[in-house]
Amino acid sequence: MFIRVNDLDMHVLVGGPPGAPCIVLLHSLGTNLHVWDPQAAALARSFRVIRPDLRGHGLTTVTAGATTIATLARDVISLLETLGITEAHVCGLSIGGMVAQSVAAQVPDRVTSLILCDTAMAIPTAESWRARAVAVRAHGMGAIADGVMARWVTEPFLDSPQAAGLRAMLLRTDPEGYASGALAIAVADLAEDTARLSMPTLILVGDEDVSTPPAYARAMHAAIAGSELQIIEGAAHIPTLERPEAVTAAIRAFITPEITDFYDAGMAVRRQVLGEAHVQRSLDAMTEFDAPFQEFITRTAWGGVWTRPGLDRRTRSILVLAILASLGHHEEFRLHVRASRNTGATPGDISEMLIQVAAYAGIPAANSAVRIAKELFSEMPS
Repeated sequence: MFIRVNDLDMHVLVGGPPGAPCIVLLHSLGTNLHVWDPQAAALARSFRVIRPDLRGHGLTTVTAGATTIATLARDVISLLETLGITEAHVCGLSIGGMVAQSVAAQVPDRVTSLILCDTAMAIPTAESWRARAVAVRAHGMGAIADGVMARWVTEPFLDSPQAAGLRAMLLRTDPEGYASGALAIAVADLAEDTARLSMPTLILVGDEDVSTPPAYARAMHAAIAGSELQIIEGAAHIPTLERPEAVTAAIRAFITPEITDFYDAGMAVRRQVLGEAHVQRSLDAMTEFDAPFQEFITRTAWGGVWTRPGLDRRTRSILVLAILASLGHHEEFRLHVRASRNTGATPGDISEMLIQVAAYAGIPAANSAVRIAKELFSEMPS
């Protein structure tokens, strides 16, 4: 989709369940949102994944002249405001990691956690970035392609299809967009702001990254109190494509820690799926009589089942609706039809599911559920 953000028409892909926690993935200089394809596909099972093309990149508007990391961060903040997202995990690669640091510094209360991948608080030298800007403006992206690719991935990976895709992203980047970003890096020094960050932070770096080497990652680790540092072996500057499984596993483990309290975990998912207002009404109406039951369903169904990673939230939603329709549990069926707005299960999904119910659980059961679903969808905003 395209969204008007500040002076841009920003291109952004949004995936995953609408009611799930959000994660923003910010790409590197000279690439676009597709540099996160492997991670986005995996994370969208449980998270609302937001991937913008940054200013001057991909399909987003190219603006003339230099920009700043702070400006790029304000673009992201405005995008989230436009999408109605009040809080998100923010993850950035290279210049995207610098933008993520700036987002966290500008609106720390809206950043759930920070993931900084192959980036730094400052990336020298300023002269080299200015030289790149001059080169691409004068001769196009081909003038720097070989040198950049040699830094982005390890030598054995250069002949891979993924490396060919990276090269295509680089060559198709608008030279002015690249130059603008390069000049932003040239003058950026985020050390003072980054040292004040206090949200949970994960720092990832390829062990063979020469653009933002492990020493830069260790400097961020020392600057951000309580941060975690993980080295990705066998990777250079773009591990999202060179070592996608390792990067995905690290991010997922960081933003979905092991559950130690199934009641709290269940309550969080229950609120995300059923909606804050519904859950709060249930809690406000709770008495001594039903308190043990409320605790049981929150801990067991929501905490013990809905949090499991084996099925994405949309699939669980469809399964629950099928079971409730088959058993004729119409009150709960109504509840979960309404909740489908937050799980990613579409009216088309539910219509198809009810045909399956008719074939395997009986036409009368499906007929009643179809009538209820039609009524609810007519009332729900599209």
